[in-house]
Amino acid sequence: MSISSGSSWCIILNPAAKGDQARTIIGRMAQLAPEAKLLLTENPGDGERRAREAVAMGFRTLVAAGGDGTVNEVLSGIDPSRCALGILPVGTMNVLALELGISPDLERAVAVIRKNHRRRVDLGYANKRRFLQLAGVGLDAEVVRKTHPEAKRAWGPWSYLLTVAQVTVAPAPRLRVKTEDGEFAGAMVLIGNGRHYGGPFRFFPKADMADGKLDVCIFPKSGPLDLLWYLQGVLMGGPESLPEVKYLQTPALTVEAEGRVALEVDGEYGGETPVTFRLEKKGVEVIVP
Repeated sequence: MSISSGSSWCIILNPAAKGDQARTIIGRMAQLAPEAKLLLTENPGDGERRAREAVAMGFRTLVAAGGDGTVNEVLSGIDPSRCALGILPVGTMNVLALELGISPDLERAVAVIRKNHRRRVDLGYANKRRFLQLAGVGLDAEVVRKTHPEAKRAWGPWSYLLTVAQVTVAPAPRLRVKTEDGEFAGAMVLIGNGRHYGGPFRFFPKADMADGKLDVCIFPKSGPLDLLWYLQGVLMGGPESLPEVKYLQTPALTVEAEGRVALEVDGEYGGETPVTFRLEKKGVEVIVP
């Protein structure tokens, strides 16, 4: 089934840039998809609000044009029982687009939306917050919380590295991870619905977005040298090549801590511990190549 020029679909676009560059992005989007309704975001949280507006207008195909944060906001605003989610990767980072095989070339990505091939994938929840690709508790979430939006616009993914240098000097949190297989301790927990984390890095090699399971990596430490060691291990042989890292698959888990520790979902700050993660199996339709 394809989306014809007479059918209705809505693009929710985060221009990210300002001034002439933003106008160029908006103009190109309008040129490539003149049949689509175009709604713009300006501030954090606008994507969810715009998605709710689009659903109220009667749109059932909502396309998030931006990075992972924009996708997550639109996901939060749709009705998964009635709406399909499309993705146009025009942001700083779009790991979900990489996971689903959606081209970063805008013209090709729009062609994917028009063909309208759909796939049902698991819908993740961190407490009440939805996510599709990944979540984390501990250092990565603290980095997300402390990286300023202006720094992300100016430096892109490099902005996170600057924050990492600041955050890793703080004492690591003590996390308790409770699953159906038992209780585990760690300093940082990464949760994947898909295989990728932070770009092309396959932290979750066993992940399947429709298997009803979350893939979990529990790291015992989160110092700067530890992070380099973990990254090298993941790149060379996957997380299971690191004996100190616990890798497991589970339909649900709870993460608690001594004090409150940051949570991130799809690369956006999502609150603090305690947090319960669960899946709604094949809970949302996404448009894929």
